[in-house]
Amino acid sequence: MGRIRVLVVDDHRIFAEALAAALAAEPDVEVGAAGSAAAAERALERAAAEGRAYDVALVDADLGAETAGPPARPGGEPAEEARRRPPPAVPPPRCPGAAPAVPASPTRPAEQPRTEQPRTEQPRTEQPRTEQPRTEQVRIERLRADQARADQLRPAAPPPDGITLLGRLRRAHPGLRAVVLATADDPHRAARALHAGATGWVAKESSLARLLAVVRGVLRDETHLPPALLTGVIRELTTARRDRTESERLVDTLTPREKQILRCMVAGLGRQAVAERLYLSPHTVRTHMQNVLGKLGVHSTLAAVAVARRAGVGPAESAVPPSIASAP
Repeated sequence: MGRIRVLVVDDHRIFAEALAAALAAEPDVEVGAAGSAAAAERALERAAAEGRAYDVALVDADLGAETAGPPARPGGEPAEEARRRPPPAVPPPRCPGAAPAVPASPTRPAEQPRTEQPRTEQPRTEQPRTEQPRTEQVRIERLRADQARADQLRPAAPPPDGITLLGRLRRAHPGLRAVVLATADDPHRAARALHAGATGWVAKESSLARLLAVVRGVLRDETHLPPALLTGVIRELTTARRDRTESERLVDTLTPREKQILRCMVAGLGRQAVAERLYLSPHTVRTHMQNVLGKLGVHSTLAAVAVARRAGVGPAESAVPPSIASAP
């Protein structure tokens, strides 16, 4: 085995620097570090473009959990900044009995009395109103405007946690092995990490020897989990598989049109948007949505989306039909 290129992805600077320094002391290990999800993606893309791809990524499970900024106020200003901002200036109080201040205004010439001129009513001729045809271009522009407004109102997505980032990195770089660095053993999160593509789970307080053994093991296509996690992870994976099988059975009872509606629901489209996308009336979409909820045995769109996700149903490809999105 040649040199091993390892990328440490952790936003706790002191820990990341100490770990990178310890790994770099090994003669066959070359180490890089990234302090955020975006930095990790850039580092991997740059290394791949240079022909020096990383072999293993060590990803903090709690990436971004403690580095998020203060909550924003409705106007977009962070709450902490608002507390530090000086209060607005208040005008001094007036003395009792003082006349209210009148703003100065330039001198205007005396107004001349206006004489009313008699108005003669002109006969009005009614022009016939012609309805403009609703062209395809008008409909396209309206759909695009609605989509733009929806994009502006949609809240910004929070930064991904370590496990979500891990799945994203594995999809973008299939040859990359991923190991989770965790502060505590959690069977549910460990099962989620394995599902995302991780091949190792290591506690942050583990020894360097243990971490190196896991790194070298995953490069031999081994999966490393602490023994205390095995039973819980197997139970989680079994339960997830049973839930997925049941969800798949429920989704299979839907008609092709109802599956289209469900994919639009997974994409977060409302009734009107679904109607415009599939060229249906809102009333027809409402009926289809009710049928979907009934067949899936749920009472809300959110629950239907959860069933769809467990069954592996993805969102609709676009909120605007391809023929419209590509129109000039």
